[in-house]
Amino acid sequence: MTDLLAIGTRKGLWLARSDDDRRTWTLGEPHLLAQEVAAVSIDTRRPAPRVLAGIQYGHWGPTVMWSDDLGGTWQETDHGAIRFPEGQDAALARVWQLRPDTADRPDVVWAGCEPHSLWRSTDGGCSFALVRGLWDHPHRTTWEPGGGGGAVHTVLPDPATDRVTVAMSTGGVYVSEDGGGEWAPRNRGITAGFLPDELPEYGQCVHKVAVDASGPDRLYAQNHGGVFRSDDAGRSWTSIAEGLPADFGFPIVSSPHAPGTAWVVPLVADMQRVPPEGRLRVHRTRDAGETWTELAAGLPDGNWSAVLRDAFCADEHESTGLYVGTRDGCVYASADEGETFTLVADHLPDVLTVRAARLP
Repeated sequence: MTDLLAIGTRKGLWLARSDDDRRTWTLGEPHLLAQEVAAVSIDTRRPAPRVLAGIQYGHWGPTVMWSDDLGGTWQETDHGAIRFPEGQDAALARVWQLRPDTADRPDVVWAGCEPHSLWRSTDGGCSFALVRGLWDHPHRTTWEPGGGGGAVHTVLPDPATDRVTVAMSTGGVYVSEDGGGEWAPRNRGITAGFLPDELPEYGQCVHKVAVDASGPDRLYAQNHGGVFRSDDAGRSWTSIAEGLPADFGFPIVSSPHAPGTAWVVPLVADMQRVPPEGRLRVHRTRDAGETWTELAAGLPDGNWSAVLRDAFCADEHESTGLYVGTRDGCVYASADEGETFTLVADHLPDVLTVRAARLP
């Protein structure tokens, strides 16, 4: 078995491989060089794994490309995979998220994009249709761009039902129970310290959301100030930031197997956005946020970089592997749930997204 790591950066995509141990990695040559890769996924539901990349094509703009031979060749849809319907006063600015659906829906892929929009593919990511239920939502015209732009950056389809959860900057968390037709905000308890009303119905700058291994009703959110947990599918949220050195950050990652286990990368708020005291650290909870443990082995001191919202992920191994990419072009891997990290790559461009998969 081979583990594959896809690393999307400001100037291209790198693929790294590890045979069995997830501690020794071989980094390949760059793909899509000089193109921004802000979203990537490894779709293992197909007979041949498909690598999907949401790219910014420079002069030609953003699109989705795919490879069915692990980067040997790349394809793209004529005139772009994602295009707003005629009559819409909007144009695609960036693909922020590519999320394959479940094995029961092997051709369905979701895309979260800028401007705030959700898209659904039924052909494995070759073409996408706008999810009109979210686009036509009466709140949409009042959603504001976050610091990086106005984007749907988290897409979480429930494998057992038609529920789809999204998060966006800035708009907060929205949930559809019917596969994307009707949407409702679910932000009660998440703070928005930059607004006059710090507890609005919507408008929060949620940075990332993850689903707990216990089931789809338990969610974790890393907010623009605050770390939160919901036990009722987002209908209400409570703070779980106590015990962390800072409550600001971008990513949050949950274990695929162990209920109550999640990881964050705290940063000093607000505009500094660097690790506290220049020490890059991952923090883990095993009790759904009641307590946190700092994980340091193999991570650097004297580090004033940051980890962006999609540059942190987990794999599906029984002993969960973690993968962390930084804005100074380093990628760290852990095969033991964060107890120890090893360096996969350094001196890459600014790392925007990291995804892992196990290949046969």
